[in-house]
Amino acid sequence: MITTNLKRFYDPTFVVNEQYKESLPDLQNGPASSIEGADVPIQQVGISNFKIPLKYPTPTGELLTLETSVDGYVGLDAGKKGINMGRIMRTFYKFKEDVFHPDKLEEVLRAYKYDLQSQSAYLRLSFSYPMIMKSLRSDYEGYQYYRVAIEGKMDEYNRFSSFIHLDFEYSSACPCSYELAEHARETRDVAAIAHSQRSVANITVQLNEEMFIDELVERCREALKTETQVIVKREDEQAFAEMNGAYQKFVEDAARLLYEVLNDEERVKDFVIRCAHLESLHSHDAVSRICKGVPNGLR
Repeated sequence: MITTNLKRFYDPTFVVNEQYKESLPDLQNGPASSIEGADVPIQQVGISNFKIPLKYPTPTGELLTLETSVDGYVGLDAGKKGINMGRIMRTFYKFKEDVFHPDKLEEVLRAYKYDLQSQSAYLRLSFSYPMIMKSLRSDYEGYQYYRVAIEGKMDEYNRFSSFIHLDFEYSSACPCSYELAEHARETRDVAAIAHSQRSVANITVQLNEEMFIDELVERCREALKTETQVIVKREDEQAFAEMNGAYQKFVEDAARLLYEVLNDEERVKDFVIRCAHLESLHSHDAVSRICKGVPNGLR
């Protein structure tokens, strides 16, 4: 058994002074000779999924405080061993009382580049965004939650770009299944039900100017019509069945409908849409993906 004379206790009264801090080892700022592997730049180094409550604006002027998962990264040049990981969080905490929106990320990214002496920086804030949704025919309303992320990037020339990511859930009634069900009724007097399924559109938009999350959700509702519901009584369920009948869609239709409304939105510079219909007929999903088509843009 190996024994030492080291003290084996934690002293809560110990006070760290500047001289002691200077004596602490600092391996991350070690010489290039200490680098393991290829001495090449790394595009993103940082921390992911640290949690913090942040304030977000709404079109009415109300502020929502939402638990947010933060991913923060900077670029690491060749010849550098590592970065100060703790500084990623400490820098962000300087802004913890601010109101966050896509353009606000530019200020944080500039602070990242300065505090960590990096050429580039990246930030992503992920949260669940609540909006009140009214029932279709009954006099009820409830909270619909949307998976949202706002993202910012800044390159070595201080060029900033911002994005909103949104997951929008809707119902998709299959036009082919509807026609086959009607054929069975008309030709053989057989009861048949067209299939529909919960579907999701994963949307990324690059902004020309500020846009509220609520407004992006409204564009999706305008395009697809059949958003999944929060509170449903019998009259609402019947209304939803009628909506699915009126707005049947293949996955290709959903992508084109979303393209149409986003392409007409002047505040959106670029976008990419991925629609997935989580099939009730098949054991696999139907997927369609479409982008605006900007040269060297989102793909």
